[in-house]
Amino acid sequence: MSTITVDLATKKYDVKIDNTLHTRLGQEISAVWSARKIALLTDSNVGPLYLKDTAKQLREVGFDILELEVPAGESSKSLSVAGELIAKMAAAGFTRGDGVIALGGGVIGDLGGVVASLYMRGIAFIQIATSLTAQVDSSVGGKTAVNLGNTKNIAGSFYQPDLDLVDVTYLNTLTDRDLVEGYAEVVKTSALANQDFFDFTGQIKSVADIRHHAQELSKRAIAYKASVVMADEKEAGDRQFLNFGHTFGHAIELLAHGELRHGEAVAIGMIAISSRFEQHGILPRGLTTELLSRLEAVGLPTHSHFIGTTDFFNHLINDKKNHDGVLNLVALEKVGQPIIVKKKIADMPAFVEN
Repeated sequence: MSTITVDLATKKYDVKIDNTLHTRLGQEISAVWSARKIALLTDSNVGPLYLKDTAKQLREVGFDILELEVPAGESSKSLSVAGELIAKMAAAGFTRGDGVIALGGGVIGDLGGVVASLYMRGIAFIQIATSLTAQVDSSVGGKTAVNLGNTKNIAGSFYQPDLDLVDVTYLNTLTDRDLVEGYAEVVKTSALANQDFFDFTGQIKSVADIRHHAQELSKRAIAYKASVVMADEKEAGDRQFLNFGHTFGHAIELLAHGELRHGEAVAIGMIAISSRFEQHGILPRGLTTELLSRLEAVGLPTHSHFIGTTDFFNHLINDKKNHDGVLNLVALEKVGQPIIVKKKIADMPAFVEN
């Protein structure tokens, strides 16, 4: 088993990575939490596969489990759904000494974190990440949020878990498409991290390669993200680098109305922003092509007709990285050397269309 410790000023927790964790969840969680009520949150995709067995393991070590299942998809990542879950926990008599476990992918991790942070002003939280997106990215670092209207991740908080469990065995039940969308975040991280990791993603030529190397990909991605989070927990500086591809990606994802997965939109966003920075001489010549080859090798989309539309620019205005009309965009001076490039919202049409 590999353990990566996230050591912050006010909190310290472990991210444990192993392909047998799904068989000893009770042991791992009871080592961190005393006996208590647990709201075990999942969705309609993961629930039928893993909810009953997870609840059984936790009950066997003395936890009192409230099983909570929401519809799969972004529509559940809302304040109204969070409110419904909080109401169910209150009706079940949850107190400040109880906890929430998110059993699922990125949506469930975000939703569970928001619920845990809001219930009685904050109760304990654990993540069991079941998608590649959650394992390599969203479950680490404490970012939690829900969507509001047409704005993604607009309401939330930084709320760190007590434990993050990453078992690649859960990936066996993902469709190829759901697996591959998470790989977009791996390619992103490898480009931000260092040449060695970037060379490793260059060796991934198929979906089968992702599955074969999933644990090593997770370890490398988590190690990099943990180092960034420890240096900048609240995204005041270098943590902004993790948004590479996300400013354009979030706009594209919202405009696709569910037709694109998050990672698919991020893949498109990375190529869109990189190609333009390369044209402006900020990104090294040929690096966009290297990114493109890694994404297309596993079938990720890299282009969208939404880029440059009026609705696209309107979504940029509501992006969290918009600071008084200026966007903090992430570029790469070279692999392993990301930088922030500031662009006025008013200048974005000319930048995008060139």
